Amino acid sequence: MIYGILFWEFFKIGLFAVGGGLATIPFLFRLAERFNWFDVTQLTNMIALSETTPGPLGVNMATYAGIQAGGITGGVIATLGLVAPSFLIIIFISKILQKIKKNSLISGAFYGLKPAVAAMIFSFLCVLLEMIVYQAPSNKDFFFQLGLFICYVIMSFRLKIHPISLIFIGAVIGIILEL
Repeated sequence: MIYGILFWEFFKIGLFAVGGGLATIPFLFRLAERFNWFDVTQLTNMIALSETTPGPLGVNMATYAGIQAGGITGGVIATLGLVAPSFLIIIFISKILQKIKKNSLISGAFYGLKPAVAAMIFSFLCVLLEMIVYQAPSNKDFFFQLGLFICYVIMSFRLKIHPISLIFIGAVIGIILEL
């Protein structure tokens, strides 16, 4: 029973999370609210882990969530559920690609989808920042994390430091602080 639910829930996420792995995050927050598979804290850890491992973010998160819910088999089933819609849609689209790329209605639909996906990613950013504020044990921790966030943004946009390096730096700082 759990495997059917896992497949169906991740199939829906794969079908409607247009825009890549980050677009799956609001759907995963809904899953955390509806099912007892993982909580919001585990979800934020899942996001961090998925960002640091090779592979697409959405697939990594589906695998992790599936393992939390139904073991290794659950991980495989959740991952298959997530990628199945894309696989089916790509097969379908590849048959008619030349026709739809010149269609103004299709171009208009994708034009309208871009801001919707950006809004979904921004809403996740707001949720994540809210969690940092409310989960920080003290104001000192909050301001320290906020300072780190600003440093990472500067290193990313101004200094053009590679995201893998930023992830590594963040992990090292976290380990040092825990010691």
